[in-house]
Amino acid sequence: MDFFQEKHGVVLVEVVNLSRATMKEAEEFKHILLQDIELGWRKIIVDLTDCEFIDSTFLGALVVSLKRITGFGGDLRLVGFQSAVNSMFQLTRMYRVFESFQTRDEAIKSFM
Repeated sequence: MDFFQEKHGVVLVEVVNLSRATMKEAEEFKHILLQDIELGWRKIIVDLTDCEFIDSTFLGALVVSLKRITGFGGDLRLVGFQSAVNSMFQLTRMYRVFESFQTRDEAIKSFM
């Protein structure tokens, strides 16, 4: 299972269960996130703890989803950057766009 979700009250956590999140999985994940948003979720956390690498296509799926959810007054936050993933966010300056947290609990509490 590449992706699974956990519900914490009004907060939905989408866990990316991949060591490498690439173009191959990006379209499926974008579809999952957009479907979550269409179902009414407005507080979504994407847990990247298991990801050692994400490519620009997967990052693009996150950006599209963030734009959609903020259009509905919600937010999408990230958690669990490993070194290479953190470097990608620094290089692309996406750390300015996404709010990120060290732990899932911190991310969940940020919505409360």
